[in-house]
Amino acid sequence: MAFVEPVKIGQLSVGSGHPLLWILGPCVMESPEFTLMMAENLKKLSEKHGIPLVFKASFDKANRTSGKSFRGPGLDEGLKTLERVRKDFDLPVTTDVHETAQATAAGDVVDLIQIPAFLARQTDLILAAGNTGRAVNVKKGQFMAPADMRHVRSKMLETNNKNLLLTDRGTFFGYGNLVNDMRCITQMRGLGCPVVFDATHSVQAPSMAGDKTGGDRTMVPHLARGAVAVGCDALFLETHTDPDKSFSDGPNMIPLDQLGQLVETCLALRAALPANLWN
Repeated sequence: MAFVEPVKIGQLSVGSGHPLLWILGPCVMESPEFTLMMAENLKKLSEKHGIPLVFKASFDKANRTSGKSFRGPGLDEGLKTLERVRKDFDLPVTTDVHETAQATAAGDVVDLIQIPAFLARQTDLILAAGNTGRAVNVKKGQFMAPADMRHVRSKMLETNNKNLLLTDRGTFFGYGNLVNDMRCITQMRGLGCPVVFDATHSVQAPSMAGDKTGGDRTMVPHLARGAVAVGCDALFLETHTDPDKSFSDGPNMIPLDQLGQLVETCLALRAALPANLWN
């Protein structure tokens, strides 16, 4: 597999020669207290299993199916909460942005800026994120071929920022369904960027639960194991203490008390693979 130059995210590195990175957290910040509780539990998980962890939570779910759905606390309160996560638990943090002004503000706080799949072709947003100097994670659009992500890389390089991660989160298969082509991982790594596999958003059934998105969380462990076996550099998983009561993406999230087993399995699988697979 191709060598990819490691990317720095806070004090962590991801890419060739580095351990599997984990990007974990709830879909949305339901409250500051909830977000800090989740960060505390995930910090303990990372220490127990010795895994490098980036904490993820969204301050605004701007692409909800229904305009009446909960979106989050907003930019200012959300960034304050992420600052507390960084300080209280010594964790690098990431969140998604949807507008150029949000990218600039987030760059003052987060270690990794995430650009959602639906916005992967938004040139100004990619440039704004790159110009912060922070590492940037761009999710491949569900409507895009993996080779199309070369244009994202070219836009980032215009900002002289090489700290780019690319994420696969499934591809549209007709209406209301996503499929994963594991070749995407190898093909996007061939662009010279570390590749993240988003196992929880990959099991979504877009707009198939009435006024919200459905999904099947039972498929998450299968896809995560497959991505590790193929050679992803990082896994992205959303989690919640009680996904069925979450404010967003509940059908896709892994229950927090089941996450440790999946971590153990993926680490064992990674350890069984040839060490030169990522070098």
